[in-house]
Amino acid sequence: MLARLFPLLGSLRTYRRADFGADLTAGLTTGVMLVPQAMAYAMLAGLPPVVGLYASVAPLIFYALFGTSRQLAVGPVAMDSLLVAAGVGVLAASGTERYVELAVLLALMVGAIEVVLGLVRGGFLVNFLSQPVVAGFTSAAALIIGLNQLKHLLGLDLARSTHIHEILVDAAGRLSQTHLLTALIGLGSVAALLVLKRYAPRLPRALLVVLVTTVLTYAFGLDARGVAIVGDIPRGLPTPHLVPLAMDDVLTLFPTALAIALVGFMEAISVAKAYAAKKGYELEPSRELVALGAANLGAGLFGGYPVTGGFSRTAVNAQAGAHTQVAALVTATFVALT
Repeated sequence: MLARLFPLLGSLRTYRRADFGADLTAGLTTGVMLVPQAMAYAMLAGLPPVVGLYASVAPLIFYALFGTSRQLAVGPVAMDSLLVAAGVGVLAASGTERYVELAVLLALMVGAIEVVLGLVRGGFLVNFLSQPVVAGFTSAAALIIGLNQLKHLLGLDLARSTHIHEILVDAAGRLSQTHLLTALIGLGSVAALLVLKRYAPRLPRALLVVLVTTVLTYAFGLDARGVAIVGDIPRGLPTPHLVPLAMDDVLTLFPTALAIALVGFMEAISVAKAYAAKKGYELEPSRELVALGAANLGAGLFGGYPVTGGFSRTAVNAQAGAHTQVAALVTATFVALT
């Protein structure tokens, strides 16, 4: 009965010492990737970088306990971050305390929706999202996410927007204000990623680029020459607490919470199914809904924002040898220590 409630226990019944070595390697590899990603995605959502780290500890533990996928890497993702920014941005200014509280509330709402859908076996609802709609939504989100990074890429002070033409017009009018050193680092990083993808696809190119540019920034004091850096991250872990609940906020955020719950589940279940089939075990979609809901409730209780399973991190986790959900516990421990 316990193994049914907590699939991790079922995995541990046949666990071998060699499995832990593989899970340890995969968990550490994914953790090294998750730390900079989580901070970047939090900034994309208009939140302080540390909120991304908070969303990368408790949610991973909750998912590891309840999830049936052994390779799925849960945490902040670009799509959810964009939806959080769009939904919360109409109620509060980015970066304010109220903005953070609303993002945390959104995680609790997403978690509650996913748990309820899972308990009533509502996973079939994603079947009604047609492929053209999903493809259009994903492509549009990718364009908006990319263009909203222009201000960081070129060192410009551009307003955040979900309308592509507004971003392009604003950027075109301020090209003369481009910070050349920032643009050199940004465009050089993009070029390095493309070259490494073409000629060294097996290397962890994103990690290498982050490492090299971090070392260069520190060695040559580039932050003193106008290159923006993340800066100090608050130490310590958050204690569990509930944010203030206001019915007006809940009603306003409900459409966004429902969208994040469905899109996040669809993203997670698609990649989880692919690796389950590859590794030869069965997934339970309704159990996955409950597990993702528990992960989001964990995010909301510990100061994080909505999470789901990510494509790139799951691929890294699987390729690094993740054998069971223990790899996720290793990743959570690494982020917590960081």
